[in-house]
Amino acid sequence: MCGIFGIVTKEEQQLGPTLIEVGHRLSYRGYDTVGAATIPQAGKVDLRKDVGKVQEVADRLNFEEMAGQRAILQLRWATFGAPSYTNAQPHLDSDGDMVGAHNGNVVNNVELRQQFIAEGMTVRSENDGESCVHAVERYVDQGDDIISAIRKAYHDLEGDYAFVVGRLGEDKLYAIKKGSGLVAGVTDDLTCIASDLPSILPITREIVRLNDGEIITFWAGGYEICNVEDGSLVERAPELVEDSIEIVQKGGYDHFMLKEIHEQAQVAGELFHLLENSSDIESMIAKLKAARNIYIIACGTSYHAGLLGSIYFANLAERVTIPVLAPQFIAHYVPTVGPEDVGIFVSQSGETKDVLNAIQAAEKRGMGVLGLVNVVGSSLMRASEYYVPLACGYEISVPATKTFTNQVVGFLYLALKLGGHETAALANLPQWIDATIEAVERQIPSVEGKISPWDDLYCLGYGLTYPIALEGALKLKEITYAHCEGMLSTEFKHGPLSAVTEGYPVIFVAGPDDTSLIVSGINEVTCRGGRAIAIGEEDARLRANADDLIVIPTIEAPDWLRPHIVALLSVLPLQLLSYRISLARGFDPDFPRNLSKTLTVD
Repeated sequence: MCGIFGIVTKEEQQLGPTLIEVGHRLSYRGYDTVGAATIPQAGKVDLRKDVGKVQEVADRLNFEEMAGQRAILQLRWATFGAPSYTNAQPHLDSDGDMVGAHNGNVVNNVELRQQFIAEGMTVRSENDGESCVHAVERYVDQGDDIISAIRKAYHDLEGDYAFVVGRLGEDKLYAIKKGSGLVAGVTDDLTCIASDLPSILPITREIVRLNDGEIITFWAGGYEICNVEDGSLVERAPELVEDSIEIVQKGGYDHFMLKEIHEQAQVAGELFHLLENSSDIESMIAKLKAARNIYIIACGTSYHAGLLGSIYFANLAERVTIPVLAPQFIAHYVPTVGPEDVGIFVSQSGETKDVLNAIQAAEKRGMGVLGLVNVVGSSLMRASEYYVPLACGYEISVPATKTFTNQVVGFLYLALKLGGHETAALANLPQWIDATIEAVERQIPSVEGKISPWDDLYCLGYGLTYPIALEGALKLKEITYAHCEGMLSTEFKHGPLSAVTEGYPVIFVAGPDDTSLIVSGINEVTCRGGRAIAIGEEDARLRANADDLIVIPTIEAPDWLRPHIVALLSVLPLQLLSYRISLARGFDPDFPRNLSKTLTVD
């Protein structure tokens, strides 16, 4: 979830201060490197970039003094290539007379780099942003004008991205949108583009929104939009944006948590495309096939994703995996592991101390290390022989939502590959997620008031939904401060049932294959005066026995795969329910007390 910015002014001027200010406004998106390029009316491109924070890199490389008529800024959240000077953006073409940067993922980056090298281009990095520049360079060198070159490059670059590029000897920049955010801003003296509105609102509130498949050519005080497919011009006047920067930064949502819940469809789709084109997947599958034992090691939300992943592995690949909390792995399993064994270590940040301790102990025994991690360049990524980048971008809200979903998607994809199944059905995940969120949001208000007054409750699941119940209970604990215990539904009668009193809320998460067992648990609660809230697909049994039913839309998927998808979708009502109850109880869901996004202590 990188951030890009491009600007063209009427006269050559000192643009460094503007680039620094915009960099600070883009920094909430998350990043590990910073880079800027200014393009003067005569002379060479001035390119400065490095690993670090905006102000730190700007001070070290004297961004303040950078001048020109045009400029490009990029904050990079690493996906292809570890954070480094070389992989930082912007990037130059082979001759240094073209410069560009992107936001997003070009999933066929490895193949493209090989092509560019074979064609004699100067490829300096592993980064897919450089591939965007060379993809345009390829056609410019063949005699195409810049717009034609961008149109052709668009079809070579697979994935979701927004890209800006400029050449020496011109007074324009060019940008294209394909799946990632891109907006333009206009004044009489300049035109700029950026990944999002907050970064440019202090410059101008005259905004032009770009759609996928559109190229914008922009110059000082003007712009032209064309369709990438046929080159036809698109008429679109600027609109006046009057919202505050804070509101716009949250995408119009009241909290980052809600925004990130709604981003899950997008990031799940991006991850699927990334996995389909990953050069590491086959190596990971071979490693897993050859392993004597497979362990899934994680903490908190990541552990719940791993627990569901272990069920996926058993059902879809007929392979036993052992899910274990990272600290317990050291005491329970490390004395028994060796080079024949493989661990899949999971961490959103890649810096979770408990997970890193487990890796260190495993490596001493020669155990293989694979990773699922959102932060490329993190300690977990560097320790992994192969890894799955979760491609979620920066998650600001402390409660994990989109990172949990993509961890589960990653495990589901690996299980399908390990079992020799087709993965094409996962291309529908974005529409299933969006449909579920839309349907559930209409139902939550009728339920939340029946739960929010209680300081104690349970969340129960069975089979595939058991890990989801654990994750739902954790979300409720994190942001409502009510004690919610996640549990296997059949265990509830072995003691905790004694807690049930009149109106006592118990949430049941029902999978398609386990409804009869869930109904049995529901009746154990309701016959004692408790309130049973069920989450599941429309089912007459749930409707008849539960006090409330939050319905997940029925999806069209193969029968053998559908329960596994429904389990993933079942977390969405629990995320939204937790969010709404947090607000009802007067708390800020983005920043729950006593908690940190990255736990770097034992």
